[in-house]
Amino acid sequence: MTGTTVGLLHPGRMGSAIAAQLIAGGHRVLWCPAGRSAGTARRAEEAGLTAAETIPELLERSAVVFSICPPAAAEEVAGCLGDYRGICVEANAISPHRTVAIAGRVRATVVDGSIIGPPPDERSTARVYLSGPDEAVELVRGLLAGSRAEPVPLGGRIGAASAVKMAYGSFQKASRALAAVSHAIADDYGVGDHLLKEANAFGGNALADTDGLPSAAARAWRWAPEMLEVAETARALGLPDALATGAAEVMSRWADDKDDFGLDLPATLRRLHRE
Repeated sequence: MTGTTVGLLHPGRMGSAIAAQLIAGGHRVLWCPAGRSAGTARRAEEAGLTAAETIPELLERSAVVFSICPPAAAEEVAGCLGDYRGICVEANAISPHRTVAIAGRVRATVVDGSIIGPPPDERSTARVYLSGPDEAVELVRGLLAGSRAEPVPLGGRIGAASAVKMAYGSFQKASRALAAVSHAIADDYGVGDHLLKEANAFGGNALADTDGLPSAAARAWRWAPEMLEVAETARALGLPDALATGAAEVMSRWADDKDDFGLDLPATLRRLHRE
């Protein structure tokens, strides 16, 4: 599939990179410079986007529109679609519930999209997860096929692609915040080198180690109080404590699984849902 006209609302760093991949695949990508910053204009020019004078013009000329913007602006950008009846790829980092709500408010055919990875270029690859109506998902998959923005279809459920982003971001972003607080505690006591030594000795990827979750549940009766001690330590140093108290709350939902090392993964995950 080549030669499709695609609209982009609005070209930030990730959006411009996705647009560049589409353009490299032989498609034309439109954007609207009205009211946008000099930085946005520079990104659009560098990516090879074509300017449309107005959003209505962009929509009229585009078979597919990508919405890739900061999460807080998702509804505002969706409101720009008006009577547009083409395909809109809602590719913002928003919850499945917000994606479903947006899909219910617009006249466009919505494909739920989520992007995981760095802005794609000649050195980096991102995955673009897609869910929604089969024909629309297949069309978008075809637009991105062979590019460094690798399309990953997930089926027909709106919200599924957003769920991948939320599940991944829940760990990937929060773990950075946790690491920052850990290093701040260690730094205040002058033991940062020892923390790094322990971290390097531990290694591993906790998100990939699903086999370790039932064991965590079995030990949570000991770990939850420890996390409350971490919270107290952070508070005493003037550091945020919410991540530690939040971890203690998660672990409290495994309170009935004390030392149950026979627990399986599905049961471990079910325990986390509020009754």
